[in-house]
Amino acid sequence: MSDRTYAILGTGALGGFYGAKLQQAGLDVHLLLHSDYEYVSKHGLVIESVDGNFTLPQVKTYREVQKMPPCHVVVIALKTTQNHLLPDLLPPVVKDDGVVLVLQNGLGVEEEVAQIVGSERVIGGLSFLTANKVAPGHIRHLSYKNIILGEYTHDYHPGGITNRMQQIGEDFKSAGIPIELSEDLLLARWQKLVWNIPYNGLSVILNATTAELMADVHTRKLVEQLMYEVVAGAKSCTRIIPDSFVQTMLNNTANMKPYRTSMKIDYDARRPLEVETIFGNPLRMAQAAGANLPYINCLYQQLKFLDAKNF
Repeated sequence: MSDRTYAILGTGALGGFYGAKLQQAGLDVHLLLHSDYEYVSKHGLVIESVDGNFTLPQVKTYREVQKMPPCHVVVIALKTTQNHLLPDLLPPVVKDDGVVLVLQNGLGVEEEVAQIVGSERVIGGLSFLTANKVAPGHIRHLSYKNIILGEYTHDYHPGGITNRMQQIGEDFKSAGIPIELSEDLLLARWQKLVWNIPYNGLSVILNATTAELMADVHTRKLVEQLMYEVVAGAKSCTRIIPDSFVQTMLNNTANMKPYRTSMKIDYDARRPLEVETIFGNPLRMAQAAGANLPYINCLYQQLKFLDAKNF
């Protein structure tokens, strides 16, 4: 059994699910909560999952990061709209020899963390999880749950497969989480944007689930056009994504149960949207490399308007 300790910063659907799975596997897990703190402290976590339901009646919960023990692995499961909190949250909870696993959407998120703890202590993570928090301490897992890990390096040069990636990967595997280790974090992040950009953006703008977007011939075509524009953006950054990857994303989503994206959930709840990290940062990175991404730029401008109007 691994003796690594885990801190989960942000115990929503993503942080709650992975934190619960790690604890269920016998790992020492510490959860930072905000609105659900009182409830989870008293009642624990309930995971309703396609893999089997389970309850953790007792979990280690904290409202203040200063009361958490320093941990070997600190998982950032907050939305990127809360990253302004990280300079205060991270230093107390990362052990001297610890690492920070940035389990967030978009591009450029590791750079922010590296400015706080140093580039050598940052690992990027991409979660492919379809889950929602349906009540305080109650998370419903619908399908995918896999994670891709990649070492962060300055300017996103490929970092290879490291021992610490393998060790953290083994911890997640012991919890039943499929893990892929990527030698190239930037490529992996562009690959995830192939899904995130069209479905998150269009779900908000068109008020639609993934199933509705795929059922209509016009919106399915628009999804595909956006995916290929992401591929073009990646190519401008010297990262090649094959056409077969796009078709796999389309087919997988067409076979999914109807899903309300995380951005749509945030929009409906009148919470800030992750527009900059999912749309703005990739757009600016590609434009700086000479690429023109008109469809993505159109989504970005519309989402900025809707995001501002939602408050």
